[in-house]
Amino acid sequence: MTEQRGNSSSDFEKALKIGRPPNIARLFPNSRALIVSGKVIDRAMIAKGNAIAIAANGRNYFVIRGSLLAAQKANAAIIIEIAKSEGGANAYCAVNYWNIARQVDAICNELGITIPVAIHADHYGIKGDLDVEAAMVEIPTMFDAGMTSIAIDASHLPDDKNLLASIALSPYVPKWAAFETEVGEIKGKEGLSTVEEASFLIQGLNAHDIFPDWIALNNGTTHGIQDGEAGIQVPLTVEIHKAVEKYRVSGAQHGTSGNDSERLKKIAKETNTTKANVATALQMIAWGVKVNDYGNAMLDEKGEFVKMPDKGVTEELWNEMVAHASSNGLKGGNYKKLNLPFENKLQGLSSDIRERMVQGVEEFIYRLLRDVFNAEDTAPLAIEAIIGADSYDLGPKSTRMEDPAQWTEEKIAERASTLNTKKGPEGDFDD
Repeated sequence: MTEQRGNSSSDFEKALKIGRPPNIARLFPNSRALIVSGKVIDRAMIAKGNAIAIAANGRNYFVIRGSLLAAQKANAAIIIEIAKSEGGANAYCAVNYWNIARQVDAICNELGITIPVAIHADHYGIKGDLDVEAAMVEIPTMFDAGMTSIAIDASHLPDDKNLLASIALSPYVPKWAAFETEVGEIKGKEGLSTVEEASFLIQGLNAHDIFPDWIALNNGTTHGIQDGEAGIQVPLTVEIHKAVEKYRVSGAQHGTSGNDSERLKKIAKETNTTKANVATALQMIAWGVKVNDYGNAMLDEKGEFVKMPDKGVTEELWNEMVAHASSNGLKGGNYKKLNLPFENKLQGLSSDIRERMVQGVEEFIYRLLRDVFNAEDTAPLAIEAIIGADSYDLGPKSTRMEDPAQWTEEKIAERASTLNTKKGPEGDFDD
């Protein structure tokens, strides 16, 4: 075991003993991987101040491995996540809700990773009543498989239905697990979230004794490859975070790949954000696609991705991937759908190629942790939070402030009807 800066080996041993949630202890009884609730990661970032944990979307094994190595090097607590579109029942990745914890645990034990890691089910999308019913069965299976945090994303629905979906599904999420809620579907400059609807969601949850660790917003960004210059609206984010500050909910920032380092530093410095998702950039870097400072894939004069010959996959495999994409009409961000059909071919590459795929991800994540998100040396703070609580369950950050009688289903619908919101265009805005 590598002793971490700021923690004694005895602190790590104690955290390992008491800090792993029941599902993790049951699944991996002999493990030395410090897999923890997402609450632990959030509290570590708050303790440091102006720090953001990277939530790396593990679309493939190489991304997971590189992210964990980077976090270990930076002595930073980290989140490894997969979204419903990426790893749900109809996934486009081989990594999924039910195997991601096993991969993280195996890599941590193999490499002697000692930083705290949360496993997050991102964008668990709810688009109607049938999804709510299915989720009542499916969500427990995800925690059975090692999930320690979840984002219930009903932002696709009207505001009242969004709130009611989270209320209905809250009993199926363990109380010790971290919980992320979302307002405003992530769709760029269209349909930006408002103070009014964010407050409505957080207040309504509070009235029902639901205390989210994070709220995600549509604050001007998009998933995947950015095709515009708008990006994250920092002033809007500040305004919304201040409006819900008394409920002690942190911010979750989605779609970071298309925003430059200076804007991301402002998010860390000026807002209450403690979690930032990084997805498409890591996939592209693992494959060897050239990206700019902030992870947006570079295109040549023909509009094709620029593959670096000495990075990522072999030229032969890359040409095969491009040909597959072309024959299936996949362009731009939809290259993500190459993950599943090519997973086994990626695993079958020679060790030196696999290593450089991992190394590319490690270098990119390490720079973000150290130079952009101020997350370096947050691992000891996460361990301190566990030891301070003497438990894997850190409890809620807030208490009930709203009157439940004012937030019945009928009154929720009445309140929602008065909200002045612009949802933006219809379409598929899944991660």
